[in-house]
Amino acid sequence: MSEPVMIGERSGLRYFTITVEWAEEIAALEQASYPTADPVDLYDAQGITRLAEDFPNGCFAGFDNERLVAMGVGVRTNFDLDHPQHKISEIIPDDGSSGHIPTGQWYYGSGIAVQADYRRRGIGNELYQLRKRVCRDLNLRGLVAGGVIPGYAAHVDSLTADEYINEVRAGNLYDPTLSFQLENGFEVLCALSDYIKDPAVNNYASMIVWHNPDYEPSRPPGGSEGLNEE
Repeated sequence: MSEPVMIGERSGLRYFTITVEWAEEIAALEQASYPTADPVDLYDAQGITRLAEDFPNGCFAGFDNERLVAMGVGVRTNFDLDHPQHKISEIIPDDGSSGHIPTGQWYYGSGIAVQADYRRRGIGNELYQLRKRVCRDLNLRGLVAGGVIPGYAAHVDSLTADEYINEVRAGNLYDPTLSFQLENGFEVLCALSDYIKDPAVNNYASMIVWHNPDYEPSRPPGGSEGLNEE
C-alpha cells in the first residue's frame, strides 16, 4: 500500500484513495450494509472499478491493519439545487460509465458504508472529513447526496417521508443516518421519491447538501483530481 491520505484521529483507521484491486471488497461491503436495497442501485465490482479509473482521489477506503472496514465514494457532477428531485440512477447511469463529470461543480456522495462491528467509532465523520477536503482542494461548491433514512421504516404507515424528515430535523425523532448528517453540518432539503429501490422505506431518501465555506465563485473548480495529504 502507498502512504495513507489520512489516519483517523478517533478510529485509528488508515484511509487510502481506492484502487481497482479493492473493487470486489468495496462493493461487497456496500452491498452488505444495505440489505433491504435492490443491489441494482448499489455498486458492484465493475462500478467501483470505473470509479477507481475516473475519480480515484475522490473515493476512499478505510483499513484496520489489512482489513477493509469502510468506504466512501462519489463523483463530480453538476447539480441544480432549485430542482433537487432525482434518482440515484440519474447520477450513476447503467451505461458502463461512472457518471463522473471531470468539470462538475459539486461532489456527489454516491456510496458510504462501514462494517457493522466498526460503527460508532467516528468513521462516518472521518469519511465526511475526507470528502469535504476534496471540495476544498478542488474549489467545489459543496457536497450533495441522496441520504438513506433507515429510521423511516418504522414510520412509513404514520408519516409521509417529508413529515418524517421534518421531525428528524426538529429533533423530535432520531434517524441513524440523517441525524448524523445534520450533526455534520448538512442541510436537508426534502424527501426524494423513488430515489432507490428499497421497500423498507417506500423507496425514499433525503436530499442533503453541505456548502463549502471556502468556495470561491470567481475561481473555476480545480481540474486536478489530487487530494492534499496532511
